[in-house]
Amino acid sequence: MWVIFGIIAIVTTFINLYMYRAGKDYKLAMAMALSFTALTICADYSYLNRWVKAEDWAALSDVIPGMARAFWFLTIVSILLNIAPIFLERKRKK
Repeated sequence: MWVIFGIIAIVTTFINLYMYRAGKDYKLAMAMALSFTALTICADYSYLNRWVKAEDWAALSDVIPGMARAFWFLTIVSILLNIAPIFLERKRKK
């Protein structure tokens, strides 16, 4: 499920940037992209919770270190890309 949410977050981020570039209202797409980013992290956390309940410590120790770094990086990139139109719009108005 987290993969589906992640793909939707990426697609809506590109829609957000396209709508800004086209001069249309992009704020709904921005909100959706950030929401799906959050849902991606929540879904992955739930997925990892299954491994904890099953006490699959080997799987957790293999996956979590890399996954944590990836989610931090991708979340920061998502936030920056999605709020970039706001900063660009403010800069253009000055």
